[in-house]
Amino acid sequence: MKAVVMTAAGAPEVLQLQDVAKPELRSNTDVLVRLKAAGVNPIDTKVRQRGTFYPDLSPAILGCDGAGIIEATGSDVERFQVGDEVYFCNGGLGGPRGNYAEYAVVEQHCLALKPQTLSFEEAAAAPLVLITAWEALYDRARIQAGQTVLVHAGAGGVGHVAIQLAKLQGTRVFTTVGNTQKANFVKQLGADLPILYKERDFVEAAIDATNGEGVDVAFDTVGKETFYKSCEAVKVYGDIVTLLQPSDDGNLKTARQRNLRLGLELMLTPMLMDLKDEQAEQAKILQQCAPLIDRGQLKIQLTRTYPLAEAAAAHTAIEEGSMTGKLALLIGG
Repeated sequence: MKAVVMTAAGAPEVLQLQDVAKPELRSNTDVLVRLKAAGVNPIDTKVRQRGTFYPDLSPAILGCDGAGIIEATGSDVERFQVGDEVYFCNGGLGGPRGNYAEYAVVEQHCLALKPQTLSFEEAAAAPLVLITAWEALYDRARIQAGQTVLVHAGAGGVGHVAIQLAKLQGTRVFTTVGNTQKANFVKQLGADLPILYKERDFVEAAIDATNGEGVDVAFDTVGKETFYKSCEAVKVYGDIVTLLQPSDDGNLKTARQRNLRLGLELMLTPMLMDLKDEQAEQAKILQQCAPLIDRGQLKIQLTRTYPLAEAAAAHTAIEEGSMTGKLALLIGG
């Protein structure tokens, strides 16, 4: 089969289209998926730059997100059958289990039926950001109706989903964006207050909009200084959740004084630690999101697609920054 192989750690050019062995079912609960599209995420570019989590395994095929059609199933697969259209987040962290390829073998507990209203490329762009935003807001911060939530980088992949999930829970949503075009985009998603962070301090804006109290929850998708500044925007006894490891040069004095509850979100943990029950829970998140998507209550912004052979160009686009929405690779006919 054709696959984009990471030939070494380095620049996007290390991604090369090659012929590799088609994966085979390894257990009775495995499913063979003929991939139609693969999502491209920032984690893919970081793994490419730094090296994979499993350097001894080869070939290295990136891509955590995939969508396609089931072509074969193990004898103990009960929830799916040949011909089912599925989407999932699995693989892509090292070795041959990745989705920049024509086929992938995935255990059934990682799969969910694809939303019927989405194209394969839209579906492939969805899993990682859906799971990340869901876990951060619903499981870590435990947002409640009537609360105020600050989402950073609201026009980005995780951010644009987080805005919608927060609104579905009945919250008031503030979000930081870089320009007026993105401000208009997040308004369409339901954001109550876009904050042009280049023009106005987001802490000041959040404090002013909450009558001096601060937001109930801040969701940091940026890290570094943004994380520490966000503590100033959260009310006493509020919550802050971050996707990034807090840097060593920051100070948590404000968070401690305000008695904030800190949450760390890494949706890759179940995959990295091979936690099957937790992987199944993440697949349930995708199952719960599918009807929301099909009813038009949750949208996935797919900004651009690339042919599989142009995976390097997709990585370059992500690394240039200021991305709105998501990117995906088209696979096969």
